[in-house]
Amino acid sequence: MNSVRVLAALSGGVDSSVAALLLRRQGYDLVGVFLRNGVEAPPGACRPHQGCCSVDDARDAALVADRLGIPFHALDMQAEFGAIQDYFVSEYRRGRTPNPCAVCNRDIKFGALLRFADAVGAAYVATGHYARVQATPQGAALLRSLDRRKDQSYVLFPVGPQALSRTLLPVGGMEKAQTRALAQAANLPVFGKPDSQEICFVPTGDYRDLLRSRGGLGRPGRFLDPDGRVLGEHDGHMGYTRGQRRGLGIAAAAPLYVLDVDAESGDVVVGPRAFTGAEAAEVEGFATFAAELAPGAAWDDVEIQYRSAPGGVAGRVQCLAPGRVRVNFARPAASVNPGQGLAVYRGERLLGGGWIEQVQRAPRPALAV
Repeated sequence: MNSVRVLAALSGGVDSSVAALLLRRQGYDLVGVFLRNGVEAPPGACRPHQGCCSVDDARDAALVADRLGIPFHALDMQAEFGAIQDYFVSEYRRGRTPNPCAVCNRDIKFGALLRFADAVGAAYVATGHYARVQATPQGAALLRSLDRRKDQSYVLFPVGPQALSRTLLPVGGMEKAQTRALAQAANLPVFGKPDSQEICFVPTGDYRDLLRSRGGLGRPGRFLDPDGRVLGEHDGHMGYTRGQRRGLGIAAAAPLYVLDVDAESGDVVVGPRAFTGAEAAEVEGFATFAAELAPGAAWDDVEIQYRSAPGGVAGRVQCLAPGRVRVNFARPAASVNPGQGLAVYRGERLLGGGWIEQVQRAPRPALAV
C-alpha cells in the first residue's frame, strides 16, 4: 500500500472518477472530495447537464467513492463560488469577456482545495483534467493531453508552479474513449454520463439568466455598424461579447459578429467576421512554467491559445516588464478580447499564460462589393 495520501477531486463525472480509480489501483491513500457550489436550477427550468457541482453530481461522486472504498467529503464552497460569480458579472459589466473556469482552477480547485489537502495531510491533489504534469530540473512543467481534442491545459494556465508540483492528472495520458472503457470495466456508475458543457453556476445554460438575477443586463444601447450607422437597439450591453454571432436579432444579408462593446454608452458595434481580427495584445499577470522570459527577451515561433477550444495561432511573445508581455499574432486572430486568458505553447508544452488587458485590432480588410 502506497503511504502517500492524495486528495482526489470528484466532480461526479467520468474523468475525475477514472482519475481516482487509477490512483486507487496504484495504491495511493486516497481521499475523495466534492465541491458544492450552492447553485440550483429554478423550479421548472429546462436544465442541461449542469457542469460539475450540482446535487446530482454530488450523489454520483459519493457513489463513485463508495465503489472505490475511499473516504468522501462534500465541501461547502458556496462563498468561494459566489466570488467567482461576482467576477463573472463584473467582467461583463465592464464589456470584457470572463473566463470563469480558469479562475475557478486558480482560486478553488488548486487554491482552496490545496488548503484542504493540507488539513487532511495529503501531499497531492488529483483531478480529471486532460493535461500532463512533467517534472523538470527547472520545476513542474505543464503539457497538453495525449487526446488533443479533449486537451484542458489551457484552463490550467493560472495554476501556479508550486500548486502544479503537487498536482496529479492521471487521465492526461489517455484517450477519452479509453477513459470511458475503464470506467465501464470497473463498473463505475458514471461510465455513460455525458460530458459537462455548461458553466457550473449557470444551471439554465444561458449566462444571461445569471446576469439578470444579479442586477440585469446593463446599459441599453444601439447596434452600430463599423461606420457608426444605427442598425437597431438592444436591452443591455452585458448580453453581448466580442465575437458573438448568434442571438443578435438583426436582419442582415450576411452574418454579423460583435466587434466591440462600449460599457459606458451601451453601444454594441457589429460587422463581418473579417473585421474581428487582432494583430497584437498586451497580457498582464503573465507567469511561466519551468521557462524563462526576462524583460526585453522574446519567444519566437510559439502557439498562442486564447479560448478553451484546443488550437491556437502562431505568434511572438515579448516580455515588457515582470508579469507583462506583448503578443504579436502571425496573422489576424479572430475575436481576441480583453478579459480572456491567454496561454503560450511550444509544441506540447505550455510555457506561460496570463490575462488579456488590451487588444490591438488588425487594419480593417477591404471587402468585395
